Parts: sequence; C-alpha cells; structure tokens
Amino acid sequence: MKVKLIEYTPNPEKVVSMAAKLCYSPVGVNEIENDLTDEKVDKFLNMLINIGHESPIEHVNFTFAVEGISRSCSHQIVRHRIASFSQQSQRYVTLGNFEYIIPPEIESIPEAKELFIESMEKDQKAYDELVDILFDKHFNNFIEDGKTEKEAKLLAQKKSIEDARYVFPNACETKMVFTMNARSLFNFFKHRCCERAQWEIREMATLMLKEARKAAPIIFKNIGPNCIAGACPEGNMSCGKMSEIREKFKQL
Repeated sequence: MKVKLIEYTPNPEKVVSMAAKLCYSPVGVNEIENDLTDEKVDKFLNMLINIGHESPIEHVNFTFAVEGISRSCSHQIVRHRIASFSQQSQRYVTLGNFEYIIPPEIESIPEAKELFIESMEKDQKAYDELVDILFDKHFNNFIEDGKTEKEAKLLAQKKSIEDARYVFPNACETKMVFTMNARSLFNFFKHRCCERAQWEIREMATLMLKEARKAAPIIFKNIGPNCIAGACPEGNMSCGKMSEIREKFKQL
C-alpha cells in the first residue's frame, strides 16, 4: 500500500484561522491577516478545535493518491460522501495481469493462501478468455458496420473489457486520487482509524493521518479514532484497548 498527500491548501492553518476570526471580527481580511503571527495561529487554532468549532476547517482541502488497495477497500472509501474521487477504470484499462490484495488472515495460513491465489489465477484466465471471445464478436460487428480495421480493433477492445471485468474479485488492486476538506477528514479518521474498521482501510486511514499531520500539525494534532479524545462510542463492541490506541496515535 502506498499513500501520498499530493496537494493541499497552502498555509492551511492560517486559512482556517482567518476564516474563523472573520466570524467574530469587526475588521476586514487584510487586518486579520496582518495580525496573524505563527504564535497567534497556534494559540487560536488550539482554542478553536478544543471548543469544537469545526465549520472553518472546511475551507482547506487535502488530496491523497493511494495505490495498492483492493476494490473492497475503495468501495468503503466512496461511502464518505463529502469528497471527490478518481479511480483507475476497469472499463478503459485492460488488466492483462491484475494485481490483488491478500488479506493478512488468509496469507498467514498456507493452505488458505494457496486456495486464494488459485482463485485469483482462475479469475485472470476467465477474464482473458472472455476478452478474446467478446473481441471477436464485436470486431466482426464493427467491420460489418463499415468501420476500418483500426477503428474496429479499438472499439472492440473497449467493448470486450467493459463486460469481461465482471469476473474480477473484490481483491483486485486499484488506485485512487481523492480530495476531502479537513472537516470531512475528521469524520473519516474517527471512523476508519478505529480498531473496529476493517484492517485495510484502517491501515490506509492511519497512513493518511500521518501525512495530514505533517501538512497541518495543529489541525490534526488530536484527531484519530473517537477514543483518543473521549469515551469509546462502540459500547459492548469496543476493542478494549483505549490506552494502547491513545498512545499509538500520540506517537504517530
């Protein structure tokens, strides 16, 4: 898995501070900006976050590139609605030798891993055969419709892979670029850094948080699963490791 913060709003903590101060200030933006030293930004942002005034942090965005995750993981990511997503297309990209993600629990058992890999190889074989069968059909149809051989090949290739992809499993590796504002990331981290989140998206979210803290250390200082700033909301489903989790995200 690879997680990279590829872009974010410049000076995010200053932007948030300016937006928040404007709500309570009789002066204009220029006066607010000139008065904002690094020390004042630090003090004001800490106060802002401690009192739970989160709407100003919506003004800053963070764009992540993620590779080496499964389609199963990406389906969970897109459930976070206040975000923008771009994902590698199986409709336009021919996967002649698709990569896949093996869950750690399966990889730890030799017979389970062997069965899993065998299943992936069968999916690849079925995909390749379906592409060939569908290509022949569509190519001939396009030739009959008067397309040139070059045009028919391009169109037939696209038509064949968009249906053949249905045999691919949730384990199929994918790549994504997505953008969230800081407030949406707060929500994302609270849910997906939690021990009750599935292992893959939890690992990805933790790597994302690590990147976000480098870019905006004050904004994301006390962000992580719900339990690092209060009681665990999971009740009887709690992992029971609150102290350990708090220390983990303190040291992240």
